[in-house]
Amino acid sequence: MTATEPNGLSSVRNAARLLKIFLSREESVGVSDLARRLGLGKSTVHRLLTTLAAEGLIERDEESGGYRLGLVVFELGEAVRVHLDLHAAAGPVLAAVREQTGESSQVGVLDGVDVVYVDRLESSQTLRLFTETGRRVPVHCTSSGKVLLAHLPPERCAQVLAEAPLTQLTSRTITDPVALQAELARVRLRGWAEAVDEREIGVASVAAPVRDRSGRVIAAISIGAPAIRLGAARRRELASVVQEAGEAASRRLGWSPPMTAPRASQAPAASSVPLPAADARTRG
Repeated sequence: MTATEPNGLSSVRNAARLLKIFLSREESVGVSDLARRLGLGKSTVHRLLTTLAAEGLIERDEESGGYRLGLVVFELGEAVRVHLDLHAAAGPVLAAVREQTGESSQVGVLDGVDVVYVDRLESSQTLRLFTETGRRVPVHCTSSGKVLLAHLPPERCAQVLAEAPLTQLTSRTITDPVALQAELARVRLRGWAEAVDEREIGVASVAAPVRDRSGRVIAAISIGAPAIRLGAARRRELASVVQEAGEAASRRLGWSPPMTAPRASQAPAASSVPLPAADARTRG
């Protein structure tokens, strides 16, 4: 901490230092002990604890009078673990999908009212899409967004649609909430989603869900390409590919399907490249 550091940044840094003390795995730590370890006054530490407790990051142990990590920290840790597990589970599957189809493949997660691509492999074809990992795209006009919306609890889906701007990006963009809900019902029924010219003219994609051990949809795996290469028949064919890929990634996360999921098409895939099986350590 420097002498010129703004007070706000000093407080954030001290709060971070305070939280790191609990990496020692002690059940609870008192105010005096925290002040000594941080080299701060007890009044300063007490203010930090009050703020962190209000956000659920710290809680007071009524028996000892000390402080311990709050439930929000464990929730954040679980979110990190899920994303790390998702990357490990989806990476080999994405590679197989790209080899099988020759098209770009990506994994997206819902963040607020946007889809964020957390993993992506680019097509090797000359005419291809360019979307970097970490990019945010609207939830209502992408195949990944439709998959993620379709599998939210109804009240949460309604909340996202109420908060999302539902911007008209092209003449094909669905902006009417009733029409969008009908589209999401179709996605749930057939097990995959498509978007053609909805976010950008000349772009098409198909997507399917990725589930965690409990069966909750935590991500969408999709294939995107110039629309000229993804006519209706090709989209149906690739829909089967992304459904199989989504199931493969889900199994690697520990999910066991209760029954065979609906298939978009029984047509043979463009290649016989196998999708990665679940690791022995993740089978559940």
